[in-house]
Amino acid sequence: MTGMDEAGEGTGVARVLRGLGDGDASVRLRTALAAGTDPDPRYVDGLVDRCAVEPELFVRDMLTWALTRHPVPVTLPRLLGELRSARARARSQSLHTLSKIGDRRAWPSITRALLTDADDEVARCAWRAAVVLAPEDEVTALAGVLVTQLGRGGRETRLSLSRALIALGADVVVPVLRGAARHSDPRVCEHAIGTERLLRDPDAGFEFAIEEAKRVVALGPTGREE
Repeated sequence: MTGMDEAGEGTGVARVLRGLGDGDASVRLRTALAAGTDPDPRYVDGLVDRCAVEPELFVRDMLTWALTRHPVPVTLPRLLGELRSARARARSQSLHTLSKIGDRRAWPSITRALLTDADDEVARCAWRAAVVLAPEDEVTALAGVLVTQLGRGGRETRLSLSRALIALGADVVVPVLRGAARHSDPRVCEHAIGTERLLRDPDAGFEFAIEEAKRVVALGPTGREE
């Protein structure tokens, strides 16, 4: 490679890195698309750094796609490092990207602290990543952690948790849900009962399952299924 070629390549990388920080979201989107269409390991740091601060969801999705197009040995260490970031968006976007890459070497880094993170979006991304990455012999322990989050947050957070629990399978999840259905907090009881009903009848819809669960909790122990 001649010095001119090297200079041209260097200029191209610099252009991509500048584009990722452009003030126009459409420019950032096109830049991320270009970085994924023609991957270069030199883009990875810039893509990961941008994930931590990017305000637009559609751009973040493109950044994640671009990272999935790069070699896992290059992206994985950088993404795992972001899980320790003080920025909630860095943690959540890294978890989201790890779930899309699906490399189970990331599993040991999906800690209880992330699964119970105070930021709802981080926790939701951790739940989704954990379901994808957990080895079979860790699924029961994972269910035990996830069930501690029942009753948490608003509709989207509760729905995300229900979906994560259901994805672990009835044999693992039903016993822990039935234990949680006897919790002293009615919100936990309702979420547990609603999740089991949704597991058994996915077509019922989350709202219907929760409303039915509220009725059961209101009736007390005699209204609950054994």
